[in-house]
Amino acid sequence: MPADQLLDEATRIADALLEVQTRVNAQIDAALTELLPGVQQRLGAAPAPDVDVSDLGNARITGLSVVVTPAAVATVVPLSAESAATTRDARRVTAAIVGGADDRLAVIAGPCSIHDPAAALEYAAFLARMRARHGADLEILMRTYTEKPRTEVDWKGFAYDPFLDGSSRISVGLVATRMLMGAITALGVPVAAEPLNALTPQYVDGLVTYNGVGARNVTDQTARERVSGFSSVVGFKNSPEGSIDVAIQAVLTARAPHQFLGVDHHGVSAQLSTSGNDTGHVILRGAKDGPNYSAAHIAATKRALAARGLPEVLVVDASHGNSQKDHRRQAEVVRDLAGQVAGGEQAIRGVMIESNLVAGRQDLDQRHPERLEHGKSVTDACVDLSTTEELLAELAEASRTRRAA
Repeated sequence: MPADQLLDEATRIADALLEVQTRVNAQIDAALTELLPGVQQRLGAAPAPDVDVSDLGNARITGLSVVVTPAAVATVVPLSAESAATTRDARRVTAAIVGGADDRLAVIAGPCSIHDPAAALEYAAFLARMRARHGADLEILMRTYTEKPRTEVDWKGFAYDPFLDGSSRISVGLVATRMLMGAITALGVPVAAEPLNALTPQYVDGLVTYNGVGARNVTDQTARERVSGFSSVVGFKNSPEGSIDVAIQAVLTARAPHQFLGVDHHGVSAQLSTSGNDTGHVILRGAKDGPNYSAAHIAATKRALAARGLPEVLVVDASHGNSQKDHRRQAEVVRDLAGQVAGGEQAIRGVMIESNLVAGRQDLDQRHPERLEHGKSVTDACVDLSTTEELLAELAEASRTRRAA
């Protein structure tokens, strides 16, 4: 299917599944109406009193719509053999890199956020070439972030508003996200994501190799518990203020087993039990007051990890606070990290780069999304392909030097 038709196909699928789900919900309501009175009678519960509570619940909810379920989407958009093999192999390799059994360097590169499937697949084809070129030294994954945390109010990402116009066709966005990740992994390129709530990971189950918990969510207890059950490799960024301790606390929490309330693949509430995720690690992303990627910062983080009995393992984000929001500074960050890696620093297991087809960023006008420049970010500014190619070559050389030593 041509990439520019992906949203049209996702809309067709979502509409068909919403029709099915509406019928399923009606059958559930009918079954509960039939069965619950008998339960009330057996328990000796009094019938509900005739009290008007319409002003007490959902007082600020202005709409409630049916949504497609993970199970239904997975049935209509199943994993291909190629996608399953890509994710399976990349999870094994990335976990081995984090765990120290594989001495290569992981690199997570790609757009700050996905907003155009055609541009995303064009970028994925570029990374497929880079993986073939540098596979002996790097394990390259693609940032395929379709959810975006916002400091205040802004576009929330492709999964929530795929048409970029404020229409918020979430069911279409969820279907399109699965289709897009399936197409990227079918190219042999593993994907990384940043889930923002308990529901969205179910829609891309089996497709994500690496999940990062962002700086705004690192202190969220429910986020820490959720990733304790993820099948993917997981990392936690330091807080926006620069706290490494909260990321370390998150790693400790995620490595432990938990019992919590979640949802199953039908979207129904369920009690989930997890074994803990031993791939959890810290991601250094800098802070508002300055970067934290220097050799001194790496050494301090290693000491903090050792003090809590954790492996001295970390990933460094070249963007965000470490570049002070200037995409051009990512090259400086990567070159410093490459020097540390080449010098034998073992703790640095991965590097993140925000990269797109075109350098910089642009504002999204939801009244005219068709005016966007192809391949340029609508969120944080990114480096372009030629710069990314240079940075990957530097990291590959650094990894090769460290491995030889």
